[in-house]
Amino acid sequence: MDLVKKIIGNELAIFEKKFSESVKGTNPLLDRILRFIIKRKGKQMRPMFVLLSAQISQEISEKTYRAASLIELLHTATLVHDDVVDNAMVRRNFFSVNALWKNKIAVLVGDFLLSKGLLLSLEFQDYPILHITSRAVKEMAEGELLQMEKARKLDIKEDIYFEIIRAKTASLLSAACAAGAYSATENQETAELFRLFGEKVGIAFQIKDDLFDYGQDNIGKPTGIDIKEKKMTLPLIYTLQVVDASTKKKIIYIVKNQNTNKEKVNEVINLVKQHGGIEYAHAKMTSYKEEALLMLEQFPESPAKAAMKELVNYVIERKH
Repeated sequence: MDLVKKIIGNELAIFEKKFSESVKGTNPLLDRILRFIIKRKGKQMRPMFVLLSAQISQEISEKTYRAASLIELLHTATLVHDDVVDNAMVRRNFFSVNALWKNKIAVLVGDFLLSKGLLLSLEFQDYPILHITSRAVKEMAEGELLQMEKARKLDIKEDIYFEIIRAKTASLLSAACAAGAYSATENQETAELFRLFGEKVGIAFQIKDDLFDYGQDNIGKPTGIDIKEKKMTLPLIYTLQVVDASTKKKIIYIVKNQNTNKEKVNEVINLVKQHGGIEYAHAKMTSYKEEALLMLEQFPESPAKAAMKELVNYVIERKH
Protein backbone atom coordinates (compact mmCIF):
# COMPACT_ATOMS: atom_id res chain seq x y z
CA MET A 1 0.00 0.00 0.00
CA ASP A 2 2.79 2.39 -0.93
CA LEU A 3 0.51 4.99 -2.52
CA VAL A 4 -1.84 5.03 0.49
CA LYS A 5 1.08 5.69 2.83
CA LYS A 6 2.46 8.34 0.50
CA ILE A 7 -0.85 10.22 0.25
CA ILE A 8 -2.00 10.04 3.88
CA GLY A 9 1.18 8.94 5.70
CA ASN A 10 1.49 12.19 7.63
CA GLU A 11 -2.22 12.16 8.47
CA LEU A 12 -1.97 8.57 9.72
CA ALA A 13 0.89 9.61 12.01
CA ILE A 14 -1.22 12.46 13.38
CA PHE A 15 -4.13 10.03 13.85
CA GLU A 16 -1.89 7.56 15.71
CA LYS A 17 -0.89 10.25 18.18
CA LYS A 18 -4.45 11.43 18.71
CA PHE A 19 -5.73 7.86 19.07
CA SER A 20 -3.09 7.02 21.70
CA GLU A 21 -4.13 10.11 23.66
CA SER A 22 -7.80 9.10 23.45
CA VAL A 23 -7.24 5.70 25.11
CA LYS A 24 -5.30 6.73 28.17
CA GLY A 25 -6.54 4.88 31.24
CA THR A 26 -7.21 6.05 34.76
CA ASN A 27 -5.38 3.37 36.74
CA PRO A 28 -2.19 1.29 36.34
CA LEU A 29 -3.94 -1.97 35.36
CA LEU A 30 -6.07 -0.31 32.70
CA ASP A 31 -3.09 1.63 31.36
CA ARG A 32 -1.04 -1.56 31.10
CA ILE A 33 -3.78 -3.36 29.16
CA LEU A 34 -4.39 -0.39 26.85
CA ARG A 35 -0.67 -0.13 26.04
CA PHE A 36 -0.72 -3.86 25.27
CA ILE A 37 -3.66 -3.37 22.88
CA ILE A 38 -2.17 -0.33 21.12
CA LYS A 39 1.19 -2.05 20.64
CA ARG A 40 -0.49 -4.98 18.87
CA LYS A 41 -2.98 -3.07 16.74
CA GLY A 42 -3.53 -4.18 13.16
CA LYS A 43 -3.02 -2.38 9.87
CA GLN A 44 -5.23 0.64 10.72
CA MET A 45 -7.32 -0.14 7.66
CA ARG A 46 -10.53 1.48 8.92
CA PRO A 47 -8.85 4.80 9.85
CA MET A 48 -7.34 4.76 6.33
CA PHE A 49 -10.85 4.52 4.88
CA VAL A 50 -11.98 7.40 7.11
CA LEU A 51 -9.10 9.64 6.05
CA LEU A 52 -9.30 8.83 2.34
CA SER A 53 -13.09 9.26 2.24
CA ALA A 54 -12.65 12.72 3.75
CA GLN A 55 -9.82 13.59 1.36
CA ILE A 56 -11.79 12.50 -1.72
CA SER A 57 -14.90 14.37 -0.55
CA GLN A 58 -13.11 17.58 0.41
CA GLU A 59 -10.31 17.67 2.96
CA ILE A 60 -9.23 16.12 6.26
CA SER A 61 -10.13 18.14 9.37
CA GLU A 62 -9.95 17.78 13.13
CA LYS A 63 -13.42 16.26 12.94
CA THR A 64 -11.99 13.61 10.60
CA TYR A 65 -9.35 12.62 13.13
CA ARG A 66 -12.05 12.33 15.80
CA ALA A 67 -14.15 10.19 13.46
CA ALA A 68 -11.16 7.93 12.77
CA SER A 69 -10.46 7.62 16.50
CA LEU A 70 -14.10 6.80 17.22
CA ILE A 71 -14.14 4.08 14.54
CA GLU A 72 -10.90 2.57 15.80
CA LEU A 73 -12.09 2.67 19.43
CA LEU A 74 -15.31 0.88 18.47
CA HIS A 75 -13.44 -1.63 16.32
CA THR A 76 -10.97 -2.39 19.11
CA ALA A 77 -13.78 -2.76 21.64
CA THR A 78 -15.61 -5.24 19.43
CA LEU A 79 -12.42 -7.29 18.92
CA VAL A 80 -11.86 -7.52 22.67
CA HIS A 81 -15.49 -8.57 23.21
CA ASP A 82 -15.38 -11.00 20.26
CA ASP A 83 -12.43 -12.82 21.79
CA VAL A 84 -14.46 -13.31 24.96
CA VAL A 85 -17.52 -14.53 23.02
CA ASP A 86 -15.38 -16.90 20.91
CA ASN A 87 -13.19 -17.92 23.86
CA ALA A 88 -10.21 -17.04 21.63
CA MET A 89 -6.82 -17.20 23.30
CA VAL A 90 -4.88 -15.64 20.40
CA ARG A 91 -5.34 -12.42 18.42
CA ARG A 92 -2.91 -11.63 15.54
CA ASN A 93 -0.45 -14.26 16.80
CA PHE A 94 -0.37 -12.73 20.31
CA PHE A 95 -2.29 -13.72 23.40
CA SER A 96 -5.70 -12.04 23.56
CA VAL A 97 -6.70 -9.72 26.39
CA ASN A 98 -8.97 -12.37 27.91
CA ALA A 99 -6.18 -14.97 27.73
CA LEU A 100 -3.89 -12.76 29.81
CA TRP A 101 -6.36 -10.99 32.12
CA LYS A 102 -9.45 -13.24 32.01
CA ASN A 103 -12.94 -12.59 30.66
CA LYS A 104 -14.25 -10.21 33.30
CA ILE A 105 -11.43 -7.72 32.81
CA ALA A 106 -11.58 -8.10 29.00
CA VAL A 107 -15.31 -7.24 28.96
CA LEU A 108 -14.72 -4.19 31.15
CA VAL A 109 -11.82 -3.01 28.94
CA GLY A 110 -14.06 -3.37 25.88
CA ASP A 111 -16.74 -1.34 27.66
CA PHE A 112 -14.15 1.31 28.55
CA LEU A 113 -13.03 1.63 24.91
CA LEU A 114 -16.65 1.90 23.75
CA SER A 115 -17.40 4.62 26.29
CA LYS A 116 -14.25 6.57 25.35
CA GLY A 117 -15.43 6.65 21.75
CA LEU A 118 -18.89 7.86 22.72
CA LEU A 119 -17.48 10.55 25.01
CA LEU A 120 -15.08 11.74 22.33
CA SER A 121 -17.98 12.44 19.97
CA LEU A 122 -20.22 13.93 22.65
CA GLU A 123 -17.49 16.28 23.88
CA PHE A 124 -17.25 17.91 20.44
CA GLN A 125 -20.96 17.47 19.61
CA ASP A 126 -20.24 15.29 16.58
CA TYR A 127 -23.81 13.97 16.73
CA PRO A 128 -24.27 12.94 13.07
CA ILE A 129 -21.02 10.93 13.16
CA LEU A 130 -22.07 9.38 16.47
CA HIS A 131 -25.36 8.39 14.84
CA ILE A 132 -23.51 6.77 11.91
CA THR A 133 -21.28 4.73 14.19
CA SER A 134 -23.99 3.80 16.71
CA ARG A 135 -26.05 2.34 13.88
CA ALA A 136 -23.03 0.22 12.89
CA VAL A 137 -22.57 -1.14 16.44
CA LYS A 138 -26.25 -2.11 16.58
CA GLU A 139 -26.02 -3.88 13.24
CA MET A 140 -22.84 -5.71 14.24
CA ALA A 141 -24.58 -7.17 17.29
CA GLU A 142 -27.64 -8.12 15.23
CA GLY A 143 -25.49 -9.79 12.59
CA GLU A 144 -23.58 -11.82 15.17
CA LEU A 145 -26.79 -12.98 16.83
CA LEU A 146 -28.37 -13.88 13.48
CA GLN A 147 -25.33 -15.96 12.60
CA MET A 148 -25.49 -17.76 15.95
CA GLU A 149 -29.18 -18.49 15.49
CA LYS A 150 -28.72 -19.89 11.99
CA ALA A 151 -25.62 -21.90 12.93
CA ARG A 152 -27.79 -24.10 15.15
CA LYS A 153 -29.94 -25.16 12.20
CA LEU A 154 -27.39 -24.93 9.36
CA ASP A 155 -30.15 -23.56 7.11
CA ILE A 156 -28.51 -20.34 5.95
CA LYS A 157 -29.41 -19.39 2.41
CA GLU A 158 -27.36 -16.97 0.33
CA ASP A 159 -29.56 -13.95 1.04
CA ILE A 160 -29.28 -14.52 4.80
CA TYR A 161 -25.51 -14.98 4.49
CA PHE A 162 -25.20 -11.58 2.81
CA GLU A 163 -27.44 -10.00 5.45
CA ILE A 164 -25.20 -11.45 8.18
CA ILE A 165 -21.92 -10.22 6.70
CA ARG A 166 -23.43 -6.86 5.72
CA ALA A 167 -24.37 -6.31 9.37
CA LYS A 168 -21.55 -8.14 11.12
CA THR A 169 -18.54 -7.01 9.07
CA ALA A 170 -19.45 -4.46 6.41
CA SER A 171 -21.38 -2.12 8.73
CA LEU A 172 -18.28 -0.81 10.52
CA LEU A 173 -16.34 -0.30 7.30
CA SER A 174 -19.33 1.49 5.76
CA ALA A 175 -19.55 3.65 8.90
CA ALA A 176 -15.85 4.49 8.55
CA CYS A 177 -16.36 5.73 4.99
CA ALA A 178 -19.58 7.59 5.81
CA ALA A 179 -18.06 9.24 8.90
CA GLY A 180 -14.99 10.30 6.94
CA ALA A 181 -17.06 11.83 4.15
CA TYR A 182 -19.40 13.60 6.59
CA SER A 183 -16.50 14.96 8.64
CA ALA A 184 -15.22 16.75 5.53
CA THR A 185 -18.49 17.89 3.96
CA GLU A 186 -21.31 17.74 6.54
CA ASN A 187 -23.37 16.53 3.59
CA GLN A 188 -25.75 13.61 4.20
CA GLU A 189 -25.93 12.59 0.52
CA THR A 190 -22.15 12.34 0.22
CA ALA A 191 -22.00 10.42 3.49
CA GLU A 192 -24.65 7.98 2.24
CA LEU A 193 -22.78 7.43 -1.01
CA PHE A 194 -19.63 6.57 0.89
CA ARG A 195 -21.62 4.38 3.29
CA LEU A 196 -22.80 2.27 0.35
CA PHE A 197 -19.28 2.25 -1.08
CA GLY A 198 -17.88 1.00 2.24
CA GLU A 199 -20.62 -1.60 2.54
CA LYS A 200 -19.68 -3.14 -0.82
CA VAL A 201 -15.99 -3.14 0.11
CA GLY A 202 -16.83 -4.66 3.51
CA ILE A 203 -18.83 -7.49 1.93
CA ALA A 204 -15.95 -8.23 -0.46
CA PHE A 205 -13.56 -8.14 2.52
CA GLN A 206 -15.59 -10.76 4.40
CA ILE A 207 -15.90 -13.08 1.39
CA LYS A 208 -12.10 -12.87 1.06
CA ASP A 209 -11.80 -13.81 4.74
CA ASP A 210 -14.16 -16.76 4.21
CA LEU A 211 -12.07 -17.95 1.25
CA PHE A 212 -8.97 -18.14 3.45
CA ASP A 213 -10.64 -21.04 5.25
CA TYR A 214 -10.28 -23.12 2.09
CA GLY A 215 -6.75 -22.04 1.16
CA GLN A 216 -3.27 -23.14 2.10
CA ASP A 217 -1.81 -19.72 2.98
CA ASN A 218 -0.43 -19.17 6.45
CA ILE A 219 -3.07 -16.72 7.62
CA GLY A 220 -2.91 -17.07 11.38
CA LYS A 221 -5.87 -19.42 11.70
CA PRO A 222 -6.17 -23.13 10.84
CA THR A 223 -7.79 -24.12 7.56
CA GLY A 224 -11.33 -25.34 8.18
CA ILE A 225 -11.91 -23.28 11.34
CA ASP A 226 -15.23 -21.94 10.04
CA ILE A 227 -16.48 -25.48 9.43
CA LYS A 228 -15.36 -26.51 12.91
CA GLU A 229 -17.34 -23.57 14.31
CA LYS A 230 -20.37 -24.47 12.13
CA LYS A 231 -20.17 -21.14 10.28
CA MET A 232 -22.00 -21.31 6.96
CA THR A 233 -19.89 -19.21 4.58
CA LEU A 234 -20.52 -18.54 0.88
CA PRO A 235 -18.38 -21.37 -0.61
CA LEU A 236 -20.20 -23.93 1.55
CA ILE A 237 -23.66 -22.41 1.01
CA TYR A 238 -23.19 -22.51 -2.76
CA THR A 239 -21.94 -26.11 -2.63
CA LEU A 240 -25.01 -27.21 -0.67
CA GLN A 241 -27.18 -25.60 -3.36
CA VAL A 242 -25.61 -27.52 -6.26
CA VAL A 243 -24.75 -31.00 -4.91
CA ASP A 244 -27.12 -33.97 -5.01
CA ALA A 245 -29.29 -34.83 -2.01
CA SER A 246 -27.03 -37.55 -0.59
CA THR A 247 -23.90 -35.38 -0.77
CA LYS A 248 -25.76 -32.49 0.83
CA LYS A 249 -26.90 -34.78 3.64
CA LYS A 250 -23.33 -35.98 4.17
CA ILE A 251 -21.89 -32.46 4.30
CA ILE A 252 -24.52 -31.29 6.81
CA TYR A 253 -23.92 -34.36 8.97
CA ILE A 254 -20.17 -33.73 9.05
CA VAL A 255 -20.58 -30.04 9.89
CA LYS A 256 -23.09 -30.86 12.63
CA ASN A 257 -21.55 -33.95 14.18
CA GLN A 258 -17.97 -34.47 12.94
CA ASN A 259 -16.72 -30.90 12.77
CA THR A 260 -13.77 -31.65 15.07
CA ASN A 261 -12.57 -34.54 12.93
CA LYS A 262 -9.77 -33.15 10.77
CA GLU A 263 -10.17 -35.76 8.03
CA LYS A 264 -13.92 -35.17 7.79
CA VAL A 265 -13.44 -31.39 7.70
CA ASN A 266 -10.92 -31.82 4.87
CA GLU A 267 -13.50 -33.95 3.08
CA VAL A 268 -15.96 -31.06 3.17
CA ILE A 269 -13.27 -28.64 1.99
CA ASN A 270 -12.49 -30.90 -0.97
CA LEU A 271 -16.19 -31.22 -1.86
CA VAL A 272 -16.51 -27.42 -1.84
CA LYS A 273 -13.52 -27.14 -4.15
CA GLN A 274 -14.78 -29.89 -6.48
CA HIS A 275 -18.21 -28.31 -6.93
CA GLY A 276 -17.08 -24.77 -7.70
CA GLY A 277 -17.73 -23.15 -4.32
CA ILE A 278 -14.40 -21.32 -4.35
CA GLU A 279 -14.83 -19.97 -7.88
CA TYR A 280 -18.39 -18.85 -7.15
CA ALA A 281 -17.41 -16.97 -3.98
CA HIS A 282 -14.43 -15.39 -5.71
CA ALA A 283 -16.66 -14.15 -8.55
CA LYS A 284 -19.10 -12.61 -6.04
CA MET A 285 -16.24 -10.95 -4.17
CA THR A 286 -14.87 -9.46 -7.39
CA SER A 287 -18.33 -8.21 -8.37
CA TYR A 288 -18.75 -6.31 -5.08
CA LYS A 289 -15.27 -4.85 -5.45
CA GLU A 290 -16.00 -3.63 -8.98
CA GLU A 291 -19.32 -2.10 -7.87
CA ALA A 292 -17.50 -0.21 -5.12
CA LEU A 293 -14.80 1.09 -7.47
CA LEU A 294 -17.45 2.20 -9.95
CA MET A 295 -19.02 4.40 -7.26
CA LEU A 296 -15.74 6.31 -6.92
CA GLU A 297 -16.02 7.42 -10.54
CA GLN A 298 -18.51 10.06 -9.38
CA PHE A 299 -15.51 11.97 -8.02
CA PRO A 300 -12.76 13.67 -10.04
CA GLU A 301 -9.37 12.02 -10.38
CA SER A 302 -7.06 12.81 -7.48
CA PRO A 303 -4.17 11.23 -5.55
CA ALA A 304 -6.62 10.37 -2.74
CA LYS A 305 -8.95 8.60 -5.18
CA ALA A 306 -6.04 6.61 -6.62
CA ALA A 307 -4.96 5.69 -3.09
CA MET A 308 -8.50 4.56 -2.23
CA LYS A 309 -8.52 2.30 -5.28
CA GLU A 310 -5.21 0.81 -4.13
CA LEU A 311 -6.65 0.24 -0.65
CA VAL A 312 -9.75 -1.49 -2.05
CA ASN A 313 -7.60 -3.76 -4.23
CA TYR A 314 -5.43 -4.54 -1.22
CA VAL A 315 -8.50 -5.68 0.70
CA ILE A 316 -9.19 -8.25 -2.05
CA GLU A 317 -5.62 -9.30 -2.81
CA ARG A 318 -4.27 -9.54 0.76
CA LYS A 319 -2.65 -12.79 1.87
CA HIS A 320 -3.92 -12.69 5.46
